[in-house]
Amino acid sequence: MTVSYRQPGVVLTDRRFTVPLDHDVPSGETIELYAREVVAGDRAGQELPWLLYLQGGPGFGANRFVGKPSWLGRALKEYRVLLLDQRGTGSSTPANRQTLPLRGGPAEQADYLARFRADSIVRDCEAIRPQVTGGAPWTVLGQSFGGFCTVAYLSTAPEGLDTAVITGGLPSLDAHADDVYRAAYPRIERKVAAHYARYPQDVERARRIAGHLLDHEVVLPNGYRLTVEAFQSLGLMLGSNDGSHRLHHLLEDAFVPTPAGPALSDAFQEQAQNLLSYAGHPLYALIHEPIYGQDARPTAWSAERVRAEFPRFDAAKALAGDGPLLFTGESVHPWMFDCDPALRPLRETAELLAARTDWTPLYDPARLAANEVPAVAAVYHDDMYVDTAHSLRTARAIRGLRTWVTDEFEHDGIRAGGPRVLDRLLAMARDEV
Repeated sequence: MTVSYRQPGVVLTDRRFTVPLDHDVPSGETIELYAREVVAGDRAGQELPWLLYLQGGPGFGANRFVGKPSWLGRALKEYRVLLLDQRGTGSSTPANRQTLPLRGGPAEQADYLARFRADSIVRDCEAIRPQVTGGAPWTVLGQSFGGFCTVAYLSTAPEGLDTAVITGGLPSLDAHADDVYRAAYPRIERKVAAHYARYPQDVERARRIAGHLLDHEVVLPNGYRLTVEAFQSLGLMLGSNDGSHRLHHLLEDAFVPTPAGPALSDAFQEQAQNLLSYAGHPLYALIHEPIYGQDARPTAWSAERVRAEFPRFDAAKALAGDGPLLFTGESVHPWMFDCDPALRPLRETAELLAARTDWTPLYDPARLAANEVPAVAAVYHDDMYVDTAHSLRTARAIRGLRTWVTDEFEHDGIRAGGPRVLDRLLAMARDEV
């Protein structure tokens, strides 16, 4: 059953689909997917081509837009848009600390979550496409991890694609998670240096907060244990277009005087817990490293192991000297499953996923080298989340793919640049520029 309703300028339709949990066992267990169809109000009765949007992540449901802001307004000029909650996210059979115990213990949960990577997501898309388009291929817009899924789509089911549009999401085709993080930490350090160059007063502010956390046990109102490593992970913000400014605003009023001495303010703690909690997207923490697994090597908490190769990120060493505290970001660590109440019950499940050695390839280099689908990608010049060199190497491996390399935007350029970014990429796909 579908339900349609209106928002300013658009008609929305809730769509639900049933797909196999394991596409290799089509008669086995099923899960439900949710997607929101969006069409411009003045074109609701028209036959239009389809654009499927694959959200970044992993672990995030599709954007809940009101009306047609940002890139959506540009897309609705010529498409019906399907905003898909990828399996395990949003309203698509959500996977979290509340639902996963229905699978059984940690071993059963880990086996279940191993089916929530890009390969399964692509097969979900192909399973629902005939019901949505009548069998016609669609344009796919993949942001970040959604771009990883789009490259997997080009590898396994290019017949389902009319056009592939990727923003900030060209993955390495063969890098292990260790390679990803060895490339990531120097990028993160550059972003931190740029933040401190813009806001030099934040050097001492960050050192003061970190020093306080080394000397005091701080538990946020939602039960999150705010350690110095957790505070450093707020550097995740530095990969977005406005992230440096938001981090500065967070740091500037962190302390208030109390009868017991200076303490982290309630306002700071409330903002920090909202930024740090994985309650709304636990799959990000659980399968963030498995999205890079493609062989018999375990990911084995790659970000944590590789961080040890970059001692400048050690907070205690930084505070013992006079250097700046380095933030981190776009990495998942085992301590998160101790600090975050939304993740604590899933610690053993995460350990089993980190030890897993039966990952299968996600990309087909030979098929990508023979690609015939019009494909374009925005590559951000110093993207904190996805390594630019890895992306450009992949771009060269996909026949006919055209890139727009720009330093005008950070990783979330499709949000910040909206209509202009999508307009340029669609024009490139049609050889209009």
